[in-house]
Amino acid sequence: MVDNLAVVAHAADDLRIEDIGAPAPRSDEAVVDVAYGGICGSDLHYFRHGAAGASVLREPMVLGHEVAGVVAVAAADGSGPVVGTAVAVHPLTAHGDGRTPWPSDQPNLAPASTYLGSAMHLPHTQGAFARRVAMPTRMLHPLPAGIDLRTAALAEPAAVAWHALQRAGDVRGRRVVVIGAGPIGQLVAAVAQRGGAASVTVTDLQQRPREIAEARGIRSLDARAEAEIAELHADVVVESSGTVPGLSAAVSAAIRGGTVVLLGLQRGGDVPAPLATAITRELTLRGSFRFGDEFDDVIAALADGSLDVRGIISEVLPVEDAHDAFALAADPASSCKVLIDFGLEI
Repeated sequence: MVDNLAVVAHAADDLRIEDIGAPAPRSDEAVVDVAYGGICGSDLHYFRHGAAGASVLREPMVLGHEVAGVVAVAAADGSGPVVGTAVAVHPLTAHGDGRTPWPSDQPNLAPASTYLGSAMHLPHTQGAFARRVAMPTRMLHPLPAGIDLRTAALAEPAAVAWHALQRAGDVRGRRVVVIGAGPIGQLVAAVAQRGGAASVTVTDLQQRPREIAEARGIRSLDARAEAEIAELHADVVVESSGTVPGLSAAVSAAIRGGTVVLLGLQRGGDVPAPLATAITRELTLRGSFRFGDEFDDVIAALADGSLDVRGIISEVLPVEDAHDAFALAADPASSCKVLIDFGLEI
């Protein structure tokens, strides 16, 4: 490979496609030839604002944590998959901070964790939007037959969606509403379908996401149709828009005694919410953050086709056109999940 092109954020509106040189793996790291990477909302925040919430860019950082590829060099210590193994990447490394308690069976809640492509810590945790990346073997999950590398790039966001539905319990026979039909909302709806929900409805301001959902047999509503949303009486509502109006709509859409899962990350600080309605309806409000041990279940469901993700990948652009890919991903009226193709030849 002549160069190791990577997508590197230097500051707000300063995204560069540059050669970062050959990776230098530690003994417990394998080198992966990355095939595809999905652009996430956090990547867009670093690109547009130089920060994702409290994680502020203070040095150049390779973006990306939704990736799949093939092992090019196995780990020197003999751990992990062998050369030629197709893998999806679980980007979390769980760490405690020595003082904050957290449940040991929920690694996603470890208070000092690192995540690929995150500026939370300094030095930053470099991401995986590069043609060739060294990663700890514990992050690498071999892919079964039946799943291609392009679809496997959806494993990480699909695990986020899967975890959110699990926070609500078994959805079989229940009415599910998803507020916000971006890539994560689409995947939540797909997981609800797979889980045997009696009905699944998504809401969104944009027409294209609603059409993508409808093509998979999911009902959709314009997010401005407040009266119709209030009549949904959903057993489970997943708020995936991360907006204040979306939070209000989620409470409005829930049946008395229902469950609202807060998946979309709201802005920092105080956020207005219709808590009086939540109280008088005895709603259960549950947060959802990243995911835990669901990753392999998600990969299996993508491989056997039981998780229907048709239409969610809307565009695939080569790494040389990463600027265009990010511009597309930032426009929900024009795209859903946008992938970067790193040019791996198989």
